[in-house]
Amino acid sequence: MSEAKPRPLCSMYYVYVLENIKIKELYIGYTGDLKRRINQHQYKKIGFKLIYYEAYLSDKLARSRERKLKYYGSAWRALRERITA
Repeated sequence: MSEAKPRPLCSMYYVYVLENIKIKELYIGYTGDLKRRINQHQYKKIGFKLIYYEAYLSDKLARSRERKLKYYGSAWRALRERITA
């Protein structure tokens, strides 16, 4: 009989920024499993490095933040200044 894995008390959702090491380009994304998602990026053999992430309690909030960073220049500029300083 196999033991059941304990369930987390709450799920977290993440907005993250990766840097492509070769061309110094930044990538923004969101996920419910940050470790798995970073491993998926590494599988592409491009060489990404996690440089920033934010954690949220709801999927809706994480998706909203990702959208703001991708589509509203001022939000992205403010974050980029914080993480590249």
